[in-house]
Amino acid sequence: MNKKIPNFVFTNQFGLLCLVVIFVIIFSTVTDGFTSRFNIFALSRVVAIDIMIGLAMMVVILTGGLNLALGAIGVCAAMFGGWCMETMGIPVIPSIFLILGMGSFLGWVNGMITVKTGVHSFIVTLATMSIYFGLMTMLTEAEAFRRLPESFTDFGSMKLFNKYVSPLLLLSLATCCVLFYLFKYTDIGRKLIAAGANPDAAELSGISVNHMFIYCHMLSGFLGAIAAIMLTTRIGAAIPSMAGQLGMDWLLPAFLAPVIGGTLLSGGKLSVFGTMLGAILVTLITNGLYLIDVGEFWIRFFLGIILLIAVLLDKTREFFTLKSVIVS
Repeated sequence: MNKKIPNFVFTNQFGLLCLVVIFVIIFSTVTDGFTSRFNIFALSRVVAIDIMIGLAMMVVILTGGLNLALGAIGVCAAMFGGWCMETMGIPVIPSIFLILGMGSFLGWVNGMITVKTGVHSFIVTLATMSIYFGLMTMLTEAEAFRRLPESFTDFGSMKLFNKYVSPLLLLSLATCCVLFYLFKYTDIGRKLIAAGANPDAAELSGISVNHMFIYCHMLSGFLGAIAAIMLTTRIGAAIPSMAGQLGMDWLLPAFLAPVIGGTLLSGGKLSVFGTMLGAILVTLITNGLYLIDVGEFWIRFFLGIILLIAVLLDKTREFFTLKSVIVS
């Protein structure tokens, strides 16, 4: 009697997990330092932030939209937190809440403009990306905040599990669990998915689609602010260029993780753990290519190819599968 092969074997997550294992084996074989304690710890700090920004983009893609202002929101939130702690002398814990509030507020602005104007979030967030970054640069005069409390910055340099793992990674994994529970088992989570899957049907069933879209943008800003806190503790300062010009350095990993992970670009289907595995895969590949001394240009080229393949796979998934309400 043949055993039934578990459904998990046929999922996108299983395929990603296999790819992660394959690339770990490859880079462990062809490089000397890939499995060193130093590199694994560095990887855990980088992948933690990539997971968080991937999740932040995922919740907006759920609505069929995009958040190009994610990096700008993160930098603005980080700089605001630096101002609160260094200039105003506000204690760390209240400052963290203020940072999260700032990220949520900027996300709310994105959502409000999107639903009130009917303009696609791609255009709206492209505009607010420049607006947020420009305002932040003007108000701070592009000056970094480097004298942050040690009780805040020490978190990013802590080493756990025999100095192999950063607590930042544990924070990202915990966030994945919270979001999985939110979308799988709560009423608001199911409403968010329903609004993204079929806005007209959701509206007819009594769901305020506009409110759901705004909530998704607010959640994206909130998660972006968490990523900003993590990055600030990692580098020990709040710097205007911490996510690149206009926050552009966040966009490619933020977009790659959910799309590779199985979140449909058309909305209505997401994968929390797929996004996590997608972020891990992208970070592993980038780190491994750096270690074998591949140039920055070729790494960008390779990631661009992965993105193109991921988008084509997304269209294939959308064509061959029903847009059912699925959370994984």
